[in-house]
Amino acid sequence: MPNKKTNGGGGPMSVNLDKAQNSKATIKRILSYLEGHKKTLALVFIFIILYVACNLISSVMLMPIIDDYIVPMFQNPEDASLKIAFIKMLVIYIIVILLTTVFSYLQSKLMIKASQTAVADMRRDLFAKIEKLPIRYFDTNATGELMSRIVNDIDNVSIALNTSVNQIISGILMIASTLITMIVISPTLALISILTLPVMLIVVKKIAKINRKQFIKSQESLAKVNSYIEEYVSGQKIIKAFNKEDDVKENFKTKNQELRKEGFLAQAVAGIVMPAMGSISNISTAITAIASGLLAISGNISVGTIAVYTRFSKEFSRPINEITNQFNVIQAGLAGAERCFQIIDEQPEFPDNIGKPEIENVKGHVEIKHVYFGYTKEKPILKDINIEAKPGETIAIVGPTGAGKTTIINLLTRFYDIDKGEILIDGTNIKEISKESLRETLGIVLQDTVMFNETVRENIRFGKLDATEEEIIEAAKLAGADSFIRRLPHGYDTILSDDAGNISKGQAQLLNIARVILNNPQILILDEATSNVDTRMEVKIQEAMNILLKGRTSFVIAHRLSTIRNADKIIVVNDGQIREMGSHEELIAKKGIYYTMYTGIFEEDDNNE
Repeated sequence: MPNKKTNGGGGPMSVNLDKAQNSKATIKRILSYLEGHKKTLALVFIFIILYVACNLISSVMLMPIIDDYIVPMFQNPEDASLKIAFIKMLVIYIIVILLTTVFSYLQSKLMIKASQTAVADMRRDLFAKIEKLPIRYFDTNATGELMSRIVNDIDNVSIALNTSVNQIISGILMIASTLITMIVISPTLALISILTLPVMLIVVKKIAKINRKQFIKSQESLAKVNSYIEEYVSGQKIIKAFNKEDDVKENFKTKNQELRKEGFLAQAVAGIVMPAMGSISNISTAITAIASGLLAISGNISVGTIAVYTRFSKEFSRPINEITNQFNVIQAGLAGAERCFQIIDEQPEFPDNIGKPEIENVKGHVEIKHVYFGYTKEKPILKDINIEAKPGETIAIVGPTGAGKTTIINLLTRFYDIDKGEILIDGTNIKEISKESLRETLGIVLQDTVMFNETVRENIRFGKLDATEEEIIEAAKLAGADSFIRRLPHGYDTILSDDAGNISKGQAQLLNIARVILNNPQILILDEATSNVDTRMEVKIQEAMNILLKGRTSFVIAHRLSTIRNADKIIVVNDGQIREMGSHEELIAKKGIYYTMYTGIFEEDDNNE
């Protein structure tokens, strides 16, 4: 079945779903992305204060409206001046309500602007870090899992910032200002409302502890589903060829059910909050109404005070309800941020790369000395590897699958670092060369070509973005690609579909070779470059590679004799060790491992040419 987590050297395949547990640190890091928007946040805070003030004023205004105007008008309906004064007061009240709406809109709009910029910065940092991660990370983490963090988790952070930060601030200010006003108006009624606050906080705290864990589980399940979809959509040809559609569908059903279960539990726990808060709020309002009614009967408070306190009772619990209404959003945002920060905190590929010198005037003398390496400490792959390639030499590396051929290439390119030994280019240890300089020196043609959803032109000049049109066309001609490119619907402007599905694998390989020719590396690596093409296309690719190999130090991994028999030196690797070394004629004469491979595999390939 298709799997995007494999690597050429048999590296480990696991998904790291460890999660941070420090919510305070996560919140602090999220807010750090808002530091560059202090002016905007200051305006948000001012509008929140004005919103809270207008909301509070509109509530307090109910008391004089009722006590000083509505009640007297019932007692003296003929008083025209009282009616005029009431209308004026009502107009002021409406203006305050409208201002409340305006300030609410302004603070929300500005907060969304700041939060979207902050989230864009976080997404930029996340993507930038992914570009700096070592190949080991991509070999051991599923592509769908990484996509889930870049897309879904960042979206959850965005939603949380858009709505939650300003609601929390306004909620706290509303609770504090309402509480002070209630105490000033009637300490007795204020005490009744205050008694319900600890109950609300305890309920929120208990549910928060449970729900946060559940939201993390839900997002991990979502990541697994995304990873499964990504792998199996890309592997449809294999699935259909083996008639595995039903099996894949059943496997997806299982994973989807797991996601449904975890998502349901997360939302269900979050769904408890609002009914619980609503019930506590309604009980508090009822108690307040009864108490205020009794006080009004005894003459201690007015009818207006009853109306204000009934509203204050709601206003006191409403901010808490609003915060809890965002409860699942906050939890999802925190969980998503934690998962994103896990990647941002990963060790970069070359933490010591800064300040390393560039390698200049490369001649191509490569030495691999006493190299030991294993993808895990428990399972060594290479043992005491010694290879020397003089400038301009072609070194062919052969051996059975899993022998360690591609692993040698992974070490030469520093996709992985060796455990012991050293690799030198022109006498300089590659660990003492900057990453950029090392890889500019190397050109790689892999078995699986990678083409981007861009024009043919952009794909060719991917390794040299400042290449001229003439240089691009010349590279394509040298690679034998120019003729087929010009037959495409739009020539060099033809946009390649995902995975270059609108051209053949052989044509894609020719474009890849053109890309390397354009980049003009001093050292060349060919890893099974012709294994996925037919014999006719192999001839064209071989002709292009002969041009590419000329004058360059080259390392060639191949199964086909045509690719390796003209090599200056052939190295036979088996079980992580070099078993034989020499020219084609020398190794045939030895009648050892290479002779056995040649008579069993290569000879048949040679006869078919």
